[in-house]
Amino acid sequence: MRRAIYPGTFDPITNGHLDIIKRACRMFDEIIIAVADSEAKKPMFTLEQRIEMVEAATKDFPKIKVIGFNNLLVNLSDELEANIIIRGLRAVSDFEYELQMGYANASLKKELETVYLMPSLEHAFVSSSVVRSILNFDGKVEHLVPDAALKLIKCLR
Repeated sequence: MRRAIYPGTFDPITNGHLDIIKRACRMFDEIIIAVADSEAKKPMFTLEQRIEMVEAATKDFPKIKVIGFNNLLVNLSDELEANIIIRGLRAVSDFEYELQMGYANASLKKELETVYLMPSLEHAFVSSSVVRSILNFDGKVEHLVPDAALKLIKCLR
């Protein structure tokens, strides 16, 4: 079985994330979406709320399992018996950061492989931070987040 982990804060999950998830489902037998606690980033939504949003947005994907985590990704990969990490790349700045993280993870666990996927062009500009910025001013985000997550966001705000 080819099991992969797609880690992130998903604060909130976006259509760009969902695009990566859909494409990863064609490549792997199981995708574990690992929602990071990331208190250092001061997320807009709690870990439980972010997990709920991801579960709602991916409920129709049979290959998906959603969990929260608060430890090193390499340790999580050991716990889950998954040696493939999925990461999304939108721009050169993402590439530099993700390459550094991929090398750091590989230095801790040489069996760990990172697969980088680019979102479709229509989602290339979408990020959770853009969505949060718009939400802070009560702007429209319907075109940026999955419908199921949008319903939860509206209930939480």
